[in-house]
Amino acid sequence: MTEPIVGAQLYTVRQFTKTIEAVRETLDKVAKIGYQSVQISGFGPVDMAEVARICQDNGLAVGSTHTNWNRFTDSLDELIEEHKVLNCKHPAIGGLPGEYRTAEGAKRFLEELEPVAAGLAKADMDFSYHNHNHELARINGETWLESVRRQSSPDVLKMEIDTYWIQAGGGDPAEWLRRCAGREPVVHFKDMCVTPERVQRFAEIGEGNLNWPAIIDACRNGGVEYAMIEQDDCYGGDPFKSLEISYRNLVEMGLR
Repeated sequence: MTEPIVGAQLYTVRQFTKTIEAVRETLDKVAKIGYQSVQISGFGPVDMAEVARICQDNGLAVGSTHTNWNRFTDSLDELIEEHKVLNCKHPAIGGLPGEYRTAEGAKRFLEELEPVAAGLAKADMDFSYHNHNHELARINGETWLESVRRQSSPDVLKMEIDTYWIQAGGGDPAEWLRRCAGREPVVHFKDMCVTPERVQRFAEIGEGNLNWPAIIDACRNGGVEYAMIEQDDCYGGDPFKSLEISYRNLVEMGLR
């Protein structure tokens, strides 16, 4: 059993990470909330060596990143060097282009992934796939996400389960976390609420309706290293306040 480290998925505050000065202010705020790790995503054209120094100054580990699939296939050596600078072992993608969302596309993805995963493994890194809800569409009786999980080795493909998007796709987040146990170094913690008008919305952790005791238990038993809090949309509110609410609620649930 492991105790996941709570991190901030910085896509939540993406409008505040477009320059290195803004990144510095953002990471200072995130550290003051209490976070010990971050996931880099949605940054502007900033120097990652400088980002690494700012993280170190604030006591923040870079637990993971999100970058585009074509960087893995076309610029793997450069990507590996960047992650060495960040001291990050868990690069990931936020999704794939639409042409991969078929049975043939799943097969193509796994074929393309083999040399990528091998190159990352030589650098003591791995590759994670982050889901949205469309991966739970059924193709020939099986969801796309289950298809790639079933057809791949845990050494090649890690699963970055996103709790909100699993729920939005009609799945059970805790069950998916149990299904992917042992191959999920990073997960996305994201809550879901519903308005009286029956509109599903993102919510701070603990302010929505997801089953957090079951989710946290599945993460502990599944070997999750980092639980990255993300809120795609704060609906005009302060995203730093949302990160703070989520963090405080998780601390009350026994994580930090």
